[in-house]
Amino acid sequence: MVAQKGKDLLLKIFNGTEYQTVAGLRSKRLAFNAETGDVTDAESAGRWRELLGGAGVQRAAVSGAGIFKDAASDQLVRNAFFGGAILNWQLVIPSFGTVSGPFQASALEYSGQHNGEVMFELALESAGALTFEAP
Repeated sequence: MVAQKGKDLLLKIFNGTEYQTVAGLRSKRLAFNAETGDVTDAESAGRWRELLGGAGVQRAAVSGAGIFKDAASDQLVRNAFFGGAILNWQLVIPSFGTVSGPFQASALEYSGQHNGEVMFELALESAGALTFEAP
């Protein structure tokens, strides 16, 4: 991936008719993880660990911090969190692709300075199969 601006990475939520940009996220992170299936036994060569391909659980986690761009995006995120809803979210990564699928909001935090804006932090955990589309 070539160097690019972090502000170009977008987090969107499906609002029932289209994907809507959630907020002015100032920091964002997407992490993919896959558990492994250890099948090592007494006869494993040199006692080296052996893994079973495709046996582990895959997951993705998204986190971000920033400011809400409007009351509608704030309400969408709050409703998703407090309702424990699994909704379709989309992360657009320029020059890399788009990751879409079901996520659940697992954390929502608000903070602020007395002389600044109210900030929020959001964490999402994948809740099903994700799709990836290259640009």
